[in-house]
Amino acid sequence: MDKATILVVDDTPENIDILVGILGEDYQVKVAIDGPRALALVNKSLPDLILLDVMMPGMNGYEVCQRLKQAPLSSQIPVIFVTALADIADEAYGFALGAVDYITKPVSAPIVKARVKTHLALYDQQRLLEHQVKERTRELEETRFEIIRRLGRAAEYKDNETGLHVVRMSLYTRLLAMQLNLPHHYCELLYNAAPMHDVGKIGTPDAILKKPSKLDEQEWRIMQQHAAIGAEIIGEHRDPLLQLARSIALTHHEKWDGSGYPQGLIGENIPIEGRIVAIADVFDALTSQRPYKQEWTIEEAMALVESQAGRHFDPQLVAAFKQILPEIIVTRDAYLERQGSPVQTALE
Repeated sequence: MDKATILVVDDTPENIDILVGILGEDYQVKVAIDGPRALALVNKSLPDLILLDVMMPGMNGYEVCQRLKQAPLSSQIPVIFVTALADIADEAYGFALGAVDYITKPVSAPIVKARVKTHLALYDQQRLLEHQVKERTRELEETRFEIIRRLGRAAEYKDNETGLHVVRMSLYTRLLAMQLNLPHHYCELLYNAAPMHDVGKIGTPDAILKKPSKLDEQEWRIMQQHAAIGAEIIGEHRDPLLQLARSIALTHHEKWDGSGYPQGLIGENIPIEGRIVAIADVFDALTSQRPYKQEWTIEEAMALVESQAGRHFDPQLVAAFKQILPEIIVTRDAYLERQGSPVQTALE
């Protein structure tokens, strides 16, 4: 087991020798004779605990502690002041700056060993708990993503489509968002929310979804309700992923010229996520075989998308989509429909 690293900061060599003598057998001890050297050592390699003198020339211990606590990387390192200052006000000030303990000089070897051992154990426990929280948060996020993906797949299967449509259009969505230089975190949220775009089809009658011929006017009005139904299924929630999924479900059938549904939004009044998913969804639908249609060629599908710039689609997004078409084709080829296609593998 590796020894914990203790940084001793004191401008008096005799004091350093005493502390090294007390701790050197059990820990790896590094030393600094002033504040700037101590901060430089910390920036180079983080110690597990710092024993810090207060009265030093130039930068005193209080200022060193303050700087340590202001820096994200070193803010959690436990600092124990070791000083001849014994006034209660001095101790209170040290604790206010973020120190975990206060040892007065001349030091007692048993006290130094006990305090160091205690605070190292507490620091180890804190780091373990932080790791466990991060791991649990990651697991919960993965579970949430998987639930969303599977709900999206459920809607696609109900509509005579396959789960690979969800995979492809979600990947196209992320590629387009990245081409637009949108923040990385947003691109990932968009990728994970996109599979929910047609979840509202769960509430659409099968007779309409699976009708082989053209829908009549009343049937088309019912069909259009799936956008609002999807938003209702997802509901209002403060979680950013669910907020984005709801927006996509509600707005991906809006059109740039205002002729879309359900709200008839125009231009940039349509959220960017709805405009992005609209192109990805339509392009994949065109280039995929369905029970009621043959797949279009890439050239045919792209020609239609370009012809709809300024009508159905945001013209700037169409131009960006055209620029990444080679990447879109590679992605499409990787997830083509095949008998026994490994949908589960594709989603992982």
